[in-house]
Amino acid sequence: MKQTILVVDDEADMCKSLQERLMGEGYKVLTASDGRRGLRIYHEHFVDLVITDVLMPELDGLEVVRTLRGIGAAVPIIAMSGGANRDLDFLVEAAEFGATRTISKPFRLEELIVIVHDLLDSIPHHAV
Repeated sequence: MKQTILVVDDEADMCKSLQERLMGEGYKVLTASDGRRGLRIYHEHFVDLVITDVLMPELDGLEVVRTLRGIGAAVPIIAMSGGANRDLDFLVEAAEFGATRTISKPFRLEELIVIVHDLLDSIPHHAV
């Protein structure tokens, strides 16, 4: 069964580009435009990996990470944010809240794919 990745980002172009690339790698991809929708989707579907932007309206990525870890979710989480110094502070915070990995925008899709494979190859596939 295909592993499922949830991408949470308020930038439609980023969601679309990640979705297309990850689907091309053989993953099922669900998307959400904000953290609140992302958490709802997480609770409605079995998700193997979460990729979340940090800065978003409604509910930001830091809250997504904190909420998932607060309910005991062991799912790997990749937090991403822009490359400015302040955004790097947000990535440090995301890691402190429990993000498995962080990545600064802009990044090459290949960089993210390597991280995704690394994280998903290290966890057992769920049984049907």
